Amino acid sequence: MAQEVEIKFPVDKVQALTRKLRSAGFRLETRRTREMNTLYDLPGAVLRSRKELLRLRQYGSDWKLTHKSGSKRERHSSREELETGVEDGKSMHEILQALGYSPSFRYEKFRAEWSDGKGNVVVDETPIGNFCEIEGKPRWIDATAKKLGARHEDYITKNYATLFAEWKKRTGSAAREMTFKAVKK
Repeated sequence: MAQEVEIKFPVDKVQALTRKLRSAGFRLETRRTREMNTLYDLPGAVLRSRKELLRLRQYGSDWKLTHKSGSKRERHSSREELETGVEDGKSMHEILQALGYSPSFRYEKFRAEWSDGKGNVVVDETPIGNFCEIEGKPRWIDATAKKLGARHEDYITKNYATLFAEWKKRTGSAAREMTFKAVKK
Protein backbone atom coordinates (compact mmCIF):
# COMPACT_ATOMS: atom_id res chain seq x y z
CA MET A 1 0.00 0.00 0.00
CA ALA A 2 1.27 3.46 -0.87
CA GLN A 3 1.73 5.96 1.93
CA GLU A 4 0.40 9.46 1.26
CA VAL A 5 2.13 12.23 3.22
CA GLU A 6 0.88 15.78 2.68
CA ILE A 7 -0.06 19.18 4.03
CA LYS A 8 -2.31 21.97 2.80
CA PHE A 9 -2.10 25.69 3.41
CA PRO A 10 -4.43 28.54 2.47
CA VAL A 11 -3.60 30.64 -0.59
CA ASP A 12 -4.63 34.27 -0.90
CA LYS A 13 -3.37 34.91 -4.45
CA VAL A 14 -3.07 32.00 -6.89
CA GLN A 15 -1.01 34.03 -9.39
CA ALA A 16 1.56 34.95 -6.73
CA LEU A 17 1.85 31.27 -5.72
CA THR A 18 2.28 30.29 -9.40
CA ARG A 19 5.21 32.73 -9.70
CA LYS A 20 6.80 31.25 -6.57
CA LEU A 21 6.40 27.72 -7.95
CA ARG A 22 8.12 28.68 -11.21
CA SER A 23 10.92 30.47 -9.32
CA ALA A 24 11.44 27.35 -7.19
CA GLY A 25 11.94 25.20 -10.32
CA PHE A 26 8.51 23.55 -10.51
CA ARG A 27 6.96 22.62 -13.86
CA LEU A 28 3.27 22.72 -14.60
CA GLU A 29 2.22 19.09 -15.15
CA THR A 30 -1.54 19.63 -15.56
CA ARG A 31 -3.24 22.92 -16.30
CA ARG A 32 -6.15 24.16 -14.20
CA THR A 33 -8.75 21.38 -14.57
CA ARG A 34 -12.20 20.90 -13.06
CA GLU A 35 -12.41 18.09 -10.53
CA MET A 36 -15.57 16.57 -9.00
CA ASN A 37 -15.23 14.21 -6.04
CA THR A 38 -17.88 11.99 -4.49
CA LEU A 39 -17.25 10.25 -1.18
CA TYR A 40 -19.16 7.03 -0.50
CA ASP A 41 -20.05 5.29 2.72
CA LEU A 42 -22.16 2.43 4.02
CA PRO A 43 -25.33 2.95 6.11
CA GLY A 44 -24.38 4.15 9.59
CA ALA A 45 -21.24 5.91 8.28
CA VAL A 46 -19.17 2.74 8.72
CA LEU A 47 -16.15 4.00 6.76
CA ARG A 48 -16.19 7.40 8.44
CA SER A 49 -16.27 5.79 11.89
CA ARG A 50 -13.18 3.75 10.92
CA LYS A 51 -11.51 6.94 9.59
CA GLU A 52 -11.55 5.54 6.06
CA LEU A 53 -12.49 7.22 2.82
CA LEU A 54 -13.82 5.81 -0.46
CA ARG A 55 -13.78 8.38 -3.25
CA LEU A 56 -14.75 8.43 -6.91
CA ARG A 57 -13.03 11.36 -8.65
CA GLN A 58 -13.56 12.83 -12.08
CA TYR A 59 -10.59 14.99 -13.11
CA GLY A 60 -11.23 16.39 -16.55
CA SER A 61 -12.22 13.28 -18.50
CA ASP A 62 -10.31 10.84 -16.25
CA TRP A 63 -11.85 8.85 -13.38
CA LYS A 64 -10.15 7.34 -10.32
CA LEU A 65 -11.37 5.27 -7.39
CA THR A 66 -9.43 5.82 -4.15
CA HIS A 67 -9.48 4.22 -0.71
CA LYS A 68 -7.64 5.95 2.15
CA SER A 69 -7.14 4.61 5.66
CA GLY A 70 -4.95 4.82 8.73
CA SER A 71 -5.09 8.57 9.12
CA LYS A 72 -2.30 9.98 11.27
CA ARG A 73 -2.04 13.71 11.87
CA GLU A 74 1.00 15.32 13.32
CA ARG A 75 2.73 18.12 11.44
CA HIS A 76 1.92 16.23 8.20
CA SER A 77 -1.13 14.17 7.32
CA SER A 78 -0.15 10.57 6.64
CA ARG A 79 -2.36 7.71 5.52
CA GLU A 80 -2.37 4.63 3.37
CA GLU A 81 -3.78 5.11 -0.10
CA LEU A 82 -4.93 2.69 -2.78
CA GLU A 83 -5.95 4.19 -6.10
CA THR A 84 -6.84 2.92 -9.54
CA GLY A 85 -8.08 4.35 -12.80
CA VAL A 86 -11.70 3.74 -13.75
CA GLU A 87 -12.83 3.56 -17.37
CA ASP A 88 -16.48 4.46 -16.78
CA GLY A 89 -17.25 6.59 -13.73
CA LYS A 90 -21.02 6.37 -14.10
CA SER A 91 -20.87 2.57 -14.11
CA MET A 92 -18.53 2.63 -11.10
CA HIS A 93 -21.08 4.78 -9.26
CA GLU A 94 -23.78 2.18 -10.04
CA ILE A 95 -21.51 -0.66 -8.90
CA LEU A 96 -20.82 1.08 -5.58
CA GLN A 97 -24.53 1.65 -5.03
CA ALA A 98 -25.30 -2.00 -5.88
CA LEU A 99 -22.78 -2.98 -3.18
CA GLY A 100 -24.62 -0.88 -0.59
CA TYR A 101 -22.51 2.29 -0.73
CA SER A 102 -24.16 5.66 -1.21
CA PRO A 103 -22.78 9.16 -1.78
CA SER A 104 -22.06 10.87 1.53
CA PHE A 105 -20.37 14.09 0.38
CA ARG A 106 -19.50 15.84 -2.88
CA TYR A 107 -16.85 18.48 -3.39
CA GLU A 108 -15.66 20.35 -6.43
CA LYS A 109 -12.54 22.30 -7.25
CA PHE A 110 -10.27 23.44 -10.02
CA ARG A 111 -6.82 21.90 -9.69
CA ALA A 112 -3.45 22.60 -11.31
CA GLU A 113 -0.64 20.09 -10.75
CA TRP A 114 3.04 20.99 -10.44
CA SER A 115 6.20 18.92 -9.93
CA ASP A 116 9.94 19.35 -9.45
CA GLY A 117 10.61 15.62 -9.94
CA LYS A 118 10.86 14.96 -6.19
CA GLY A 119 7.28 15.57 -5.09
CA ASN A 120 4.01 17.14 -6.13
CA VAL A 121 2.33 20.44 -5.45
CA VAL A 122 -1.27 21.14 -6.40
CA VAL A 123 -3.13 24.41 -6.39
CA ASP A 124 -6.81 23.95 -5.56
CA GLU A 125 -9.41 26.64 -6.19
CA THR A 126 -12.46 25.59 -4.16
CA PRO A 127 -15.83 27.20 -3.35
CA ILE A 128 -14.59 27.90 0.20
CA GLY A 129 -11.17 29.32 -0.72
CA ASN A 130 -7.90 28.45 -2.39
CA PHE A 131 -5.41 25.95 -1.02
CA CYS A 132 -1.99 24.59 -1.90
CA GLU A 133 -1.34 20.92 -1.20
CA ILE A 134 2.21 19.56 -1.00
CA GLU A 135 2.73 15.80 -1.17
CA GLY A 136 6.03 13.96 -0.81
CA LYS A 137 8.61 13.05 1.82
CA PRO A 138 8.28 15.03 5.06
CA ARG A 139 11.59 16.91 4.78
CA TRP A 140 10.88 17.80 1.15
CA ILE A 141 7.38 19.00 2.12
CA ASP A 142 8.83 21.32 4.77
CA ALA A 143 11.54 22.68 2.42
CA THR A 144 8.99 23.25 -0.36
CA ALA A 145 6.51 24.93 1.98
CA LYS A 146 9.25 27.31 3.11
CA LYS A 147 10.12 28.17 -0.54
CA LEU A 148 6.43 28.95 -1.11
CA GLY A 149 6.18 31.16 1.97
CA ALA A 150 4.22 28.77 4.22
CA ARG A 151 5.24 28.25 7.85
CA HIS A 152 4.53 25.19 10.00
CA GLU A 153 1.77 27.20 11.71
CA ASP A 154 0.05 27.53 8.30
CA TYR A 155 -0.11 23.75 7.75
CA ILE A 156 -3.55 22.18 7.47
CA THR A 157 -3.83 18.39 7.82
CA LYS A 158 -7.64 18.22 7.55
CA ASN A 159 -9.49 16.87 4.53
CA TYR A 160 -11.91 18.94 2.45
CA ALA A 161 -14.99 17.46 4.14
CA THR A 162 -13.74 18.70 7.52
CA LEU A 163 -12.72 22.09 6.11
CA PHE A 164 -16.19 22.43 4.57
CA ALA A 165 -17.92 21.56 7.87
CA GLU A 166 -15.81 24.17 9.67
CA TRP A 167 -16.54 26.75 6.95
CA LYS A 168 -20.30 26.06 7.24
CA LYS A 169 -20.16 26.58 10.99
CA ARG A 170 -18.18 29.82 10.59
CA THR A 171 -20.39 31.27 7.83
CA GLY A 172 -23.79 29.81 8.73
CA SER A 173 -24.14 28.50 5.17
CA ALA A 174 -26.92 26.02 4.44
CA ALA A 175 -24.91 24.39 1.59
CA ARG A 176 -25.00 20.60 1.76
CA GLU A 177 -22.06 19.99 -0.53
CA MET A 178 -18.87 21.84 -1.42
CA THR A 179 -19.72 22.66 -5.01
CA PHE A 180 -19.63 26.11 -6.59
CA LYS A 181 -23.36 25.98 -7.30
CA ALA A 182 -24.33 24.92 -3.75
CA VAL A 183 -22.06 27.44 -2.01
CA LYS A 184 -23.28 30.37 -4.12
CA LYS A 185 -26.90 29.88 -2.98
